[in-house]
Amino acid sequence: MQPSKHSEHSRQIILDTETTGIDPKQGHRIVEIGCVEMIDRKLTGRNYHAYINPQFEMEQEVINVHGLTNEFLMDKPLFHQVAQEFIDFIKGAELVIHNAKFDVGFMDHEFALTRRNLPKTADICPVIDTLKVSRDEFGSPKTLDFLARHYRVDKLVDRTYHGALIDAQLLAFVYIEMTRYQSTLNLQGNDGNKSNSASIRRLDANRPPLKIVQASEQDLSDHQERLAAIEKKAGQTLWGTIAE
Repeated sequence: MQPSKHSEHSRQIILDTETTGIDPKQGHRIVEIGCVEMIDRKLTGRNYHAYINPQFEMEQEVINVHGLTNEFLMDKPLFHQVAQEFIDFIKGAELVIHNAKFDVGFMDHEFALTRRNLPKTADICPVIDTLKVSRDEFGSPKTLDFLARHYRVDKLVDRTYHGALIDAQLLAFVYIEMTRYQSTLNLQGNDGNKSNSASIRRLDANRPPLKIVQASEQDLSDHQERLAAIEKKAGQTLWGTIAE
């Protein structure tokens, strides 16, 4: 499957994997890859999806999570048989992954196991981790389930099981809502081709200088008292004295 001919800046691949466990160093493998293509923040309908035979039996606890049985995966291809077509699909795009450290760790492990000198994920394309984006947005990292409910897209996809393609589709909806402000921010000046109320307005260089208000003696005294009270309660303060 060949990738679309679009620039790396406009093409994004929303990606998710399902695995046999949580640590590739313990022999856990990828059993499903799901990718959804998005160009200029619009889903194109082009997907990449593959089930993979991990070459050993999974425990029932793992099967209960993604619903993929040992019998179902028995006749599926091995990772090295799909590695190149997978790379061809994501190459040149920007990957969007929730908890990218997990998925990229497994992908790099699988690439190494093929013994074909395949590149690492970071050498194929850049990665956006929506887990880190959620931490910046909400003050702490949030699960995909939380984000889907928060952005009210949780009903758009049936997630009876946490399949890779299903979760990639859900993450695509979450990412669009999470970054929607980027599509409305206009970074052009007033002399650009587009102009609206959201445009940046440049201040007149000949405007009167801003008035500088110095802290009074009472202000300085109150400030020091407040710092002393904070230091007594918390053990330290992050603010120094007001510069005169």
